[in-house]
Amino acid sequence: MSQLTRRIAVRLTDERGDVPGWVLITLMTAGLVLIIWGLAGPALSGVFEQAISRVSGI
Repeated sequence: MSQLTRRIAVRLTDERGDVPGWVLITLMTAGLVLIIWGLAGPALSGVFEQAISRVSGI
């Protein structure tokens, strides 16, 4: 039973993490941000310019 306990303790204290998983998540998030920015960028720019013109017109 001590060998099983030792194996569990080693697995619980292992801090290497899942590097390929984190890299994949980071790349997918960056890709989604680029796609959304590309689609919504012109609309957001127009909203910003309209808001600035309204504030400047007061």
